[in-house]
Amino acid sequence: MANRQSFLSRLVRDFVLNKYLYIMMLPVIAYYLVFHYAPMYGALIAFKDYSPMKGIMGSDWVGLKHYQDFFGSYYFWRILKNTILISLYTLVFEFPAPIILALLINEVRKKKFKRVVQTITYMPYFISLVVICGIITDFTNADGVINHLFMFLGYDGQAMLQKPDLFRPIYVLSEIWQRIGWESIIYIAALMSIDLEQYEAARIDGASRLKQMLYITLPGLLPTITIMFILRMGNLLNVGFEKIILLYNPVTYETADVISSFVYRKGLLEFGWSYSSAVGLFNSVINLVLLITANAISRRVSQNSLW
Repeated sequence: MANRQSFLSRLVRDFVLNKYLYIMMLPVIAYYLVFHYAPMYGALIAFKDYSPMKGIMGSDWVGLKHYQDFFGSYYFWRILKNTILISLYTLVFEFPAPIILALLINEVRKKKFKRVVQTITYMPYFISLVVICGIITDFTNADGVINHLFMFLGYDGQAMLQKPDLFRPIYVLSEIWQRIGWESIIYIAALMSIDLEQYEAARIDGASRLKQMLYITLPGLLPTITIMFILRMGNLLNVGFEKIILLYNPVTYETADVISSFVYRKGLLEFGWSYSSAVGLFNSVINLVLLITANAISRRVSQNSLW
């Protein structure tokens, strides 16, 4: 009881001292309560045969029926394979790209050129995703810019988004182009916190710029890289369905259909609310396990973690 009163007194005292900070937190807390925690109540329909007329509590309880149907269906292995492959390709090729860009920008001495590079690389992130996908579609059409380049080099032109084996490379490359500049902001900001005296000492000792990057810059970035990697692992299976839905078609379902796009089709187009909720909940549980695992491994290996 004494410990509880001590904690409450410290909490009250801290609130009085930092009341404006707590007030600033209220909109954020309200946002997460309203849009993230309150909707979790609706996850019950994954275990029910949901009917809008009966409501969530009035719908019939079916237990794990939807999970059994999903795990036993033809689509399970296909969409799980596509989701894992696209996520891993994005993690391997897109995740390091902003780190490399931040390191390269950090080595540029001309501030005007640095600002121009940053502005150009930021721009795709602020373009509407619908416009981005339209540009990708136009560029990869049989008469698009990319195919004209290939034909100039002696290859045959083809509608690339009609080729199942080309969907994943197109998706990953477009992700790099779209996100590299924006995501590099975090790493550039982290580079600003590295003590410049370390570089001066390294130069006095005769270290080249490459060695300064390897032994000062990268270790300084490592905590930020670790946190971003853990967060990325927590969203590994959350492949953005908006972009995939805008780019894929029945011809490329074989390599393009992922869990989120499958949930969209089953839930919104075919009105399978309970079935799609079960699939989405399965996806969320796997992401939670990956997040906890990545955090535990990082804490054990590098002493850096989210908690």
